[in-house]
Amino acid sequence: MKRFIGLGCLSALFFAGIFLWRMPVRAEGEATVKRGIFAGEIELSGMTAAQAEAAVREYVKELEETELTFLASADEPVAVTAGELGISWENPELVAEALEIGCTGNVIERYKIMKDLEHENKVFPIEISFDEKAIREFIESECTQFDTTAKNYSLERVNGEFRISEGQTGYTLDVDASVEKAAAYLEEEWDRGPCSIPLEVLVEEPQGSLEELSQVKDVLGTFTTSYSTSNPSRCANVENGCNLINGSVVYPGEEFSTHDKVTPFSRENGYYMAGSYMNGRVVDSLGGGICQVSTTLYNVVLQAELEVTERHNHSMIVTYVDPSADAAISESAGKDFRFVNNLDYPIYIEGYTQNKEITFTIYGKETRAEDREVRYVSQVLEVSRPPADLIYADGGKPLGYITVEGAHIGYKARLWKVVTEGGKEVSRTEVNYSSYKMVPRSATVGTATDDPAAYEQIMAAIGSGDVNHVRNVIAMLTAPPAAPETPPEGTQ
Repeated sequence: MKRFIGLGCLSALFFAGIFLWRMPVRAEGEATVKRGIFAGEIELSGMTAAQAEAAVREYVKELEETELTFLASADEPVAVTAGELGISWENPELVAEALEIGCTGNVIERYKIMKDLEHENKVFPIEISFDEKAIREFIESECTQFDTTAKNYSLERVNGEFRISEGQTGYTLDVDASVEKAAAYLEEEWDRGPCSIPLEVLVEEPQGSLEELSQVKDVLGTFTTSYSTSNPSRCANVENGCNLINGSVVYPGEEFSTHDKVTPFSRENGYYMAGSYMNGRVVDSLGGGICQVSTTLYNVVLQAELEVTERHNHSMIVTYVDPSADAAISESAGKDFRFVNNLDYPIYIEGYTQNKEITFTIYGKETRAEDREVRYVSQVLEVSRPPADLIYADGGKPLGYITVEGAHIGYKARLWKVVTEGGKEVSRTEVNYSSYKMVPRSATVGTATDDPAAYEQIMAAIGSGDVNHVRNVIAMLTAPPAAPETPPEGTQ
């Protein structure tokens, strides 16, 4: 009977074992990390949670002293520590996960895990992050100082000789792209040792080259106009505008804007009040006379056979060039004179004034045939002569006041480009068509007086429609009274 009892006990123990094997069990009282478990290169075996966390934090703290090098513009090295960039531990939950290994599951599962750890360590990566704001602030304050502005090669004509100055490559840090690149590298690729990180730099090559500019030596065109009848203020404006354009280099494919070169029209930029055309009248404005500068430049551009992209004629005819050979610029009317260098080499614009004449010369590389000649012919299509004078009475001005605006003959004209080769005309092309307003001579005359007779006389003169007659009447009415005659000595 005892034998059967023994067999029953063994059977009961067998089924109990199966039950325990199938039932998940959590080991109690395990407060240390199992052997063979690492956080990065740190072995956590036998550590409590607090000890493991302290070990990892100490490791990250040591990383704070690691020197990193940012390569700024032109590969300038800028040193910084990981701590300055706000390094921090990103996954402290790895400690709990490390402690969990070997402490859950049934007996066989835990046994298998322990055996696996004897053959292969379990390594938890230590994830770190950086403060993007700290990275940005450091890059902006310490790395952008190495940015350099591109400096184009320059050309200068001195005493009849050209001088070329070297250019300089420009480097500008792309801050946004650099911050993104640095943060991504440090958090995803960094091996936790000293390293160099190239930042994102925008490179701007200088315009021009020694080879290009050395080709500029031939005269492609020259043109001169006179401003001998101008008053001092207009003379100063013409000379100032000429100086602002002198020395300009225009590269192949580049567009030149006269307006952009000579503005702003201000006293600070060297301009004075002088006469200019506006709405069919001559008015004083800052920069009056600048259109003679653009007109002179227009004619030399035509001689060089560059591509004109914007040109406007004046509202009224000018006297310093033939009809249709002018080029007006006006800030208020949105007028500009523009051209493109359509040649294969740069051009240089030389401008100077002398003896009240303005001259522009364009230099470049001459590629046209030696026997090719270009000239421009103005063709007047229609002439409109002004009618009688227009005279306006102004009761707000005193008798004796008169201002006169000269007459302007109206024209319609074309400009032709005539090309000859070997002395024979090979082409005749219309360059532009221009229409200029006809404006009669006008005068504004003051009529305010307390003398009824004088008032009647000046109004009658105005009614004659003759400015010269009005001037004569004004001279008579405003002449001082004749002095009384002195009787001869000895008479009573």
